Amino acid sequence: MRKALLAICVIVFSLAAHAQEKTTKWYDNIKFSGYGILQYQAEDKEGAKHNEFNLRIARFVLDGKIADFDWRAQIQGTNAKGPGEPTVQLVDFYIEWAKYKEFRVRAGEFKRAFTFENPTNPITQGWYAYAHVINSLSGFGDRTGEKSSGGRDIGIQVQGDLLPNPNGRRLLHYQVGVYNGEGINMKDKDQQKDIIGGVWVMPIEGVRVGVFGWTGSRGGMTDPVSGETVSIKKKRYALSVEYDKDEYTFRAEYLHSQGWGAEKVGSTIIDYTKGDKADGWYVFGIVPVIKSKLHVKARYQTYRDNKEWNRAKTMYEVGLNYFFNKRMQLNAEYARVNDRTIANPDKHNYNFFDVQFAFRF
Repeated sequence: MRKALLAICVIVFSLAAHAQEKTTKWYDNIKFSGYGILQYQAEDKEGAKHNEFNLRIARFVLDGKIADFDWRAQIQGTNAKGPGEPTVQLVDFYIEWAKYKEFRVRAGEFKRAFTFENPTNPITQGWYAYAHVINSLSGFGDRTGEKSSGGRDIGIQVQGDLLPNPNGRRLLHYQVGVYNGEGINMKDKDQQKDIIGGVWVMPIEGVRVGVFGWTGSRGGMTDPVSGETVSIKKKRYALSVEYDKDEYTFRAEYLHSQGWGAEKVGSTIIDYTKGDKADGWYVFGIVPVIKSKLHVKARYQTYRDNKEWNRAKTMYEVGLNYFFNKRMQLNAEYARVNDRTIANPDKHNYNFFDVQFAFRF
């Protein structure tokens, strides 16, 4: 009997050890991470002066790998609607077949294949926020009224890196995606898909020169004249150039859009008074003063919601980013703003100040 019990114990412990080994290997393929950004912001804009502390964003990320497939699930909490109005939502949920660098396939909810700035992470982007033209024409708080979606949509995308040089560095990247066209966590309202693509060359290490195109629509819009439910078209392109190496980052992008816009973000009512065109651009530089410790930065940006100067919003920004270590940083910037959407021309100019503390885990 004792020998039988001993044999059973040996078998049980062997199976348990084997199961533990499998469990450990399975968990080794999953990484949990995240970050948070705390914010103080102030401006003296006429009729909208404010200074306030804010919990800008908190994200929790799971990354994993199954055979030749990579996957990600990311949840975000943010005051997207404003302080005191938090929003918690699933922002990324996708799987990607990544066996070959030349051809990868991604499906789910993820960043749209449009512009260099859109895919950058808020904690590494370097500024208090993405440029206004990126927010308005790259699917954040979109011109079409689409709610803030961090440049994401639901769809499928193929991408790859081609033409390796003798050192193995690839010189050409392409990406093409088909999306619902309605933004984050939304079904297609008009059964017409958005097609977005981009291609860029990397002739010198650290340099990218790219071009992007976007054609699609947003459904469920209301025509204020007829009262009918219609779709509005999105025809956009972007021209991009970037140098990013050894902590020096310089980037410039121009975006153009044709198609009606909404009255405001979150609205489904078309605003014909702004016309059917918009454009904007930005250029910035971030350079190290003390490597891996202190960076200084400057950015110039303009967004015109009707492609005319009478409604241009321009910001001249300067600031610094201080890194306590690889996981904690402090970003600060001052901007002089010229906002011609303000009716009173004597009130077009005002001051803006922002400080953010960001940490990773």
